[in-house]
Amino acid sequence: MIFICVKWKVKPEYAEGWIELTKTFTDATRAEPGNLFFDWSRNVEDPNEYVLIEAFKDDAAEAHVTSEHFKTAQRELPQYVQETPRVRNVQMDGDHWDELGEFKID
Repeated sequence: MIFICVKWKVKPEYAEGWIELTKTFTDATRAEPGNLFFDWSRNVEDPNEYVLIEAFKDDAAEAHVTSEHFKTAQRELPQYVQETPRVRNVQMDGDHWDELGEFKID
């Protein structure tokens, strides 16, 4: 799978509404056939930063970045952020979450 983590530094005046501002993009991405997950979290130390964890099946990345909802997000979302989002993008085996062995719950 392709595993992607993106840090979005949102302008303070849009931070509270960020999830709603990205809802159409989020819903459309989650509906893509090759999407495995697309989950937003808010940084507990910086309320203006959101972290997006997303994953796609190997053959689904191109369809995602060429989709109409992705192109719309490219046009619309920059007005709400302070800087270019930072990203890590890696190819991984499997398409699932592993259990955290160090915190195994019996």
